Amino acid sequence: MTEKRAELLKLLESKFEGIGQNLDTHLSGLLQATPITYWDYIQTDALLNLQIKRTNQPDEMVFIMYHQVNELLFKMILWEIDQVAENKDLTPAFFAERLGRISRYFDMLSSSFDVMGDGMEVAQYMKFRDTLTPASGFQSAQYRMIEFASTELINLIDIRFRATIDRDTPFKHAYDHLYWQAAGKDHKTGKKSTLIQLFEERYLDDFIVFMQKYNTRNLWTRFQELPASAQQDASLIKAMRHYDHTVNVKWVMAHYNAAAKYLNSGETKAEATGGSEWQKYMHPKYQKRIFFPGLWSAQEIELWGVNNLEGIPV
Repeated sequence: MTEKRAELLKLLESKFEGIGQNLDTHLSGLLQATPITYWDYIQTDALLNLQIKRTNQPDEMVFIMYHQVNELLFKMILWEIDQVAENKDLTPAFFAERLGRISRYFDMLSSSFDVMGDGMEVAQYMKFRDTLTPASGFQSAQYRMIEFASTELINLIDIRFRATIDRDTPFKHAYDHLYWQAAGKDHKTGKKSTLIQLFEERYLDDFIVFMQKYNTRNLWTRFQELPASAQQDASLIKAMRHYDHTVNVKWVMAHYNAAAKYLNSGETKAEATGGSEWQKYMHPKYQKRIFFPGLWSAQEIELWGVNNLEGIPV
């Protein structure tokens, strides 16, 4: 019995007593435990068996895995945002560091569109895509949650209706006027497409709860809660602008261009699998989705998504 081992046993005994457990029982259990392995810890077998093709087109596998990787990165982003949202002693350094992590994930997402844009044969894609109708990347619930957790709801409202929405507006009413509703609703008739009907049947209740949770904990609100001096922190401002531009211009345009490559590849322009008017809801110049509007000049907002803010530090 070394001095270090005795100290470890003392600490373990204190830990298990604190939760009403007997240390000897847990030590006995260790005798029966098997060594942890990489494949058990990462759940490799389960992960690698989640790819199920619907057609005989080989490149469909690329499409599936690409989007699954996206969802894993979205989960990482939400995990980091939550660290900021729940931090009771938030500092500019912590805020900027977490935003740096999030931006790196989105940088990966933006650059990874080459995997799909250049990594699939157009002919194969045009064959297997019809089997995906009415599913669409539009229906990524995690991406919508990232938006809710990043900014105040007013900044996600369709630009045509922002003047009619305020903090007293019921969450359901605000939800019905989010910018991406334009992709799944005929505003002349008010009828929603199958794409968005199925999406809402699965996630609407979850979205309302999530919107309420992050109404006062989103990144933009947490920034505005910081002391005035902290809001002038150059590193934090730079991190926030980079995140905002990366998500709402760089990532969106990479997605837009990849979609355009395939949907405009034939003799006639094809519709998105969900039937959405994807150009109008996706392109940043139409909706001017900006998470942190107070950190951009009037000129920068006016040029949002038009010239990719070339030459402007982000």
